[in-house]
This record gives sequence, C-alpha cells and structure tokens, in this order.
Amino acid sequence: MSESLELGIVLALSGGFMDAYSYLCRDHVFANAQTGNMLLLGVNLAEGNWNTALRYGCPVLAFAIGIALADIVRIRLNELSRVHWRQIAVVCEALVLLLVSIIPLSMNLLANSLTSLACGIQVESFRKIRGNGIATTMCIGNLRSATQNICEYWYTKDKKAVRKGILYYGIILCFVTGAVIGNACIHIWGVKAIRVCSLMLGIAVLMMFIDREKQE
Repeated sequence: MSESLELGIVLALSGGFMDAYSYLCRDHVFANAQTGNMLLLGVNLAEGNWNTALRYGCPVLAFAIGIALADIVRIRLNELSRVHWRQIAVVCEALVLLLVSIIPLSMNLLANSLTSLACGIQVESFRKIRGNGIATTMCIGNLRSATQNICEYWYTKDKKAVRKGILYYGIILCFVTGAVIGNACIHIWGVKAIRVCSLMLGIAVLMMFIDREKQE
C-alpha cells in the first residue's frame, strides 16, 4: 500500500500543503524545497544577514534530521505487530504538524524547522509509487522523469513510458493542488490551517491499515 497511487495522491496533497503553509504563513521559508532554502542561506551569508540566514538554515538541518529519524524508525522497528514502520513514521509526522499549529507567529523559526522535519520524514519514508521512484514533497525530480518518459514515448511509442510520464505529471498536479488547498485554508484558519495536513496524514495511515487487512 505504501507504493499505491491512492496513497501517493494523499501524500502529494500534503506535501504541497506544507510548502504553501510555511511559505505563505511562516516568513516565506520553504518546508520542502530545500534547494531554495540553501540558495537563500548562501545569499544572506554573503550579505552578512546572519539572522535571516539562520531562518533558512535551520529548516535545512531539520529536514536532514527528519530523514535520519525515518531511517532510525525503519531500522529499529521495521514491523511492530500489525503496524508497519511507515505508519509509525506518518503518525509522528502528523503529530509534529499538530504541534506546529499551536506555535505562534513570533516563533516561526521553530515552526518552520518542525515542518521541514516532518517533510524529511515523509520524503524518506515514501520513495515509490507503483514501483516508480517518485517524491511526494518536491517536484523537480518528478518533472524530469515525467518529461523524460514522454520523450521516450515520442521516439519508441512504448505505452509504458507514456503511462509513467502521466503518473509523474499527475503527482505534480496533486502537489500543486495541495498548495491551492493550503492557501485557501490559511485564509480561513491562519496558523491552525496545518491541522488539515495532519488530517490528510491521518487518512494516509488508515489507508495503510485497510490494505493490510485486505491482504490477510
């Protein structure tokens, strides 16, 4: 189930939501797009803007910690009774985002760092959809793979290639849709809007439980 299209859609929606939330509601910092954060970190270091550089540097570090935490969960727990390690990782991610929802705007550095930590957990825990390497928290790799597969179809007429290309483009569309939903929720609930993302992740956990029961 961790590689199913249905779960991938939910995770991509949450990925777009988190990036929109951190950027629009929390000082224009990216939750997922760490390349952008690293760029802005370097620019501000060059200009001597140490406080601003810290604002972009901490989420990068937190993202890496989130990846490490997901790996630790995978290695140490793997499977705990009926609960798969990925379900544990997503529950942790959802709880982190619930914590973010009660952090005031005066503590945006902490909020953004925790959001990036949650993103790191997700990007490490879910790497594939239907056997294809697809990220649900960022788009650049998906865009490359989508375009590559469409070009391959153009020359080979291999229908598998075009199906893969459509899959990648579809996940990108879901990510963008998540950002649109995030923007709308921010206008309604402000900092508490991230709770909607926690709800999405809760649905993802339940989806994994349902699939395991079907297999049994």
